[in-house]
Amino acid sequence: MTPFRSEAVRVVVPASSANLGPAFDCGGLALDVCDEYLAVVSNDAGVLIEVSGEGVGEVPLDASHLVARSMALAFTAMDVQPAGFVLRCTNAIPHGRGMGSSAAAIIGGLVLARAMVSDGPAMLTDDDLLQLALRIESHPDNIAAALYGGLNFSWLSESGTAGTVKLDVHPEVVPVLAIPCDAVPTSKARTALPAQVDFEDASFNIARAALLVHALTCDPGYLLEATRDRLHQEARRTMYAPSIALVERLRAESIPAVISGAGPTVLALPRPQDASRIGALADPSWRVVECAVAHHGARELPDDPTRL
Repeated sequence: MTPFRSEAVRVVVPASSANLGPAFDCGGLALDVCDEYLAVVSNDAGVLIEVSGEGVGEVPLDASHLVARSMALAFTAMDVQPAGFVLRCTNAIPHGRGMGSSAAAIIGGLVLARAMVSDGPAMLTDDDLLQLALRIESHPDNIAAALYGGLNFSWLSESGTAGTVKLDVHPEVVPVLAIPCDAVPTSKARTALPAQVDFEDASFNIARAALLVHALTCDPGYLLEATRDRLHQEARRTMYAPSIALVERLRAESIPAVISGAGPTVLALPRPQDASRIGALADPSWRVVECAVAHHGARELPDDPTRL
């Protein structure tokens, strides 16, 4: 008897913003901008991939596609292997903008593969998926947010396994994204980071990261102070000077703002009454999007059988 479900499986996975200012490589907030993946097992060998939306013409359409690679990793972990599969990706998360598109692809692929196997959820827990994802993406901030949704603070143990806690976000936290036209690959952004940091700067960020937990969950009135950073944003200024300039303009107006992940998108966390001001302060060519926090991470949804 085949271990695979015969019907198409549909999974949605949210974007995410990491770092959130001072919480470098550990803080992640899931955003209600979602990619959707649809897949079905095929008797034909190999993979057939279709992509619409973000990344069209840029991402590979073979087994090296990040979603397909992640699916293969999960199939191997479950010790099952389909002859082939058809995969359709409908992407809403911009690529190379610091919004967790890679984490969404990794987690989405893992959740999709698990759901395609009849007893997949019994074979791989969510924590198993988190550890598998680390084989592709080495830090857990975005992947935890994509997997669990909401606000996550994550860490790596000395043995290299990841842990995370999910916290409830205060209802007055209103994410607003200012998304520029140009992309900055995360790998390039990491090359700008210093090998060592000043002790005073490290202490500064530790204090703000601790305050950030309180601000995002209990009292957003502290967000302006809690989102200050000395470790990574200034080091990357030359890579996306217009983004840093927007962060500084917003903060001068008492609107909490940070670089989202590795950038160049700017994440603002204004008071609800200030959300409409972001567009006027951003470059007219940028896309400004007010979105909700995604309280659910990657999950299977009922499928429309006419779609494949």
